[in-house]
Amino acid sequence: MRPPPRLIVFDVNETLSDMTPLRARFEEVGAPGHLAPLWFAGVLRDGFALTAAGGFAEFADLAADGLRALLGGLPERPGGVDDAVRHVLAGLGTLPVHPDVPGGVRALREAGFRLVAMTNGAAPTAERLLDGAGVLEHFEALLDVRGPRAWKPASAAYRYAIEKLGVTAGETLLAAVHPWDVDGARRAGLAAAWLRRGATVYPTAMTAPTLTADDLSSLARALTDD
Repeated sequence: MRPPPRLIVFDVNETLSDMTPLRARFEEVGAPGHLAPLWFAGVLRDGFALTAAGGFAEFADLAADGLRALLGGLPERPGGVDDAVRHVLAGLGTLPVHPDVPGGVRALREAGFRLVAMTNGAAPTAERLLDGAGVLEHFEALLDVRGPRAWKPASAAYRYAIEKLGVTAGETLLAAVHPWDVDGARRAGLAAAWLRRGATVYPTAMTAPTLTADDLSSLARALTDD
């Protein structure tokens, strides 16, 4: 039986943040809103590919490149494509958290868990997100992949987080909405909680989560119930 974790490492994009408002940003520059998740998936793909090949680029640079590719064929607008790219990227700094996040974070912290964020994005963006939600004070550290220069789900990213916090993999739980993040954490020796957020099927090809919860409130209950 694995002991309860001391440290919970949170993914940020889509796990804590609600990225739905980015659809409106796409529409405001004349693009279909449904391109937003396609763009984000492309950013992740390119970050993963660079890490697999031994390279590295920051989220903002890959995000801008992906937007230029998607928006380049739109009708001309004042400021051109670069203005449209800036408008969409600015939306990353104004995203809300999911409704369950504030209560779930507070419940976990009150239960004595150490909390940290580890994002493939940028730590300052995570800081604005959590500060806006009123839960920043509950996080011991906000980390991003610029430290290890490797995107999750590479093992180096998880090792970087636990080494920074002075814990072992066996004392750590990742909480994420992405199965690829859960799989990566499990392969690195961490426990991992999959937050379903409406999804019904976990990929059978990936390492199974240690536990599954509907959202962060459900995870807090699962970890704090006697």
